[in-house]
Amino acid sequence: MLTKKTIGFIGAGNMGEALIKGLLASKKITPAQILVADKVKERLAYIAEHYETKVFTKSFEVAKGADIIILAVKPNDIKSALQEIGSDLNKDKLVISIAAGITMDYILQCLPHNIPLIRVMPNTPALVLEGAIGICPGQGVSKEDREVAVVIFEAVGKVVLIENEELMDAVTGLSGSGPAYVFLILEALSDAGVRVGLSRKTANLLAIQTVLGSAKLALESGKHFGELKDMVTSPGGTTIAGLEKLEEGSLRSTIIKAVEAATKRSKELSGK
Repeated sequence: MLTKKTIGFIGAGNMGEALIKGLLASKKITPAQILVADKVKERLAYIAEHYETKVFTKSFEVAKGADIIILAVKPNDIKSALQEIGSDLNKDKLVISIAAGITMDYILQCLPHNIPLIRVMPNTPALVLEGAIGICPGQGVSKEDREVAVVIFEAVGKVVLIENEELMDAVTGLSGSGPAYVFLILEALSDAGVRVGLSRKTANLLAIQTVLGSAKLALESGKHFGELKDMVTSPGGTTIAGLEKLEEGSLRSTIIKAVEAATKRSKELSGK
């Protein structure tokens, strides 16, 4: 599906690099099919050296040469990027935006034509090819373009299709912000390990592997989270004593409120 496509990246930051890395690792595309533009010359030199892609200092050069353009710039830079590449886009090109909080309506208003557009919300674990990615196709996007977007982002993680763009704020609140919640829990687990006598190194390793293993078990077993929890919880044992304290501290309710707050803030930032 991607063998005859040229993919252009406007922006070569962490997420752009993660996608380049994932696509090349998947063997579905070659370095010669990737074009990259960034305003930081040192960043371009790094990308060219490590991934052997074609690099450009001007974004419009990428827009001209690419079949698929991925907008991987910071939200504050999206307007200027669109102004530079707008005249080089047409209905035969697919634009994919990963700019957080930027709606498709806003992007289309900045372009001179109706361009096939897909909005994507990846998260930072995409940097290690384990991202959780929400993909929302715009109106009129073809089935083929949808499939192309899925193939691109499956190279860096698991993909879900979101048909209603308003739900992209919920994706942001859950999986976009979610890694920070997990890191906070990891930090707390490690601190707790030190509190009960473990070294920091040992506590860190046990915390990380516990979360990693639990996530993998949940993914591969297909069991309900409650069932998996019960597998660990023996009557009158250590786990139920710990769970009681978590319930006393309203951990479940607090996490729900955190996702709700992040979702609300995402809506505010996008002007909804």
